[in-house]
Amino acid sequence: MSLANTLLPKWAPAFGLLLLVASQAFAAGDDVTTPPAPTPTPRCPEGQIHDRKSGKCVPVKSPSLSDDDRYQAVRELAYLARYASAAVVLDAMSDQSDDRVLTYRGFLMRKAGQLERAARIYQSAIDKNPNNLLVRSYMGQGFVESGDLSSARSQHQEILARGGKGTWAEVSLRDALAGGRTYRY
Repeated sequence: MSLANTLLPKWAPAFGLLLLVASQAFAAGDDVTTPPAPTPTPRCPEGQIHDRKSGKCVPVKSPSLSDDDRYQAVRELAYLARYASAAVVLDAMSDQSDDRVLTYRGFLMRKAGQLERAARIYQSAIDKNPNNLLVRSYMGQGFVESGDLSSARSQHQEILARGGKGTWAEVSLRDALAGGRTYRY
């Protein structure tokens, strides 16, 4: 039984809606409402990320790291526009077909100007997890960059339909549609 099903009978329906939105945001693999929390990773040498447990920089393939640790490092490096470093960390992830990995593979392709390839990778991530709001936002921003506003609006509608109103994913795509400018992250 899901947490939402357990809690809904005890609390008001409005709280249930809040749980639904939060669960869908976390279904995307991370909190898409805020930038990643800063860590010492950006100060680590190339090919290493910060290991919270040891407090040291370790190789990205270190067995002490989980894929969740690697994913958070990818988010942070991408946010800082350190795309090559993010790609090195992505390469160390154990499941290269995970929708979170595909999300950032597409993101890196888009930032490299390979919009068609990025769109294919984004679609693969959506096929794996239709509730991944972040990939829908990034895909929509790619459509804005290529001038395909109809497809970008479709992704925005999907984000809204999946409970993403007000999340970073929704707001950033809405802003891109309104102003024609996309975020570096």
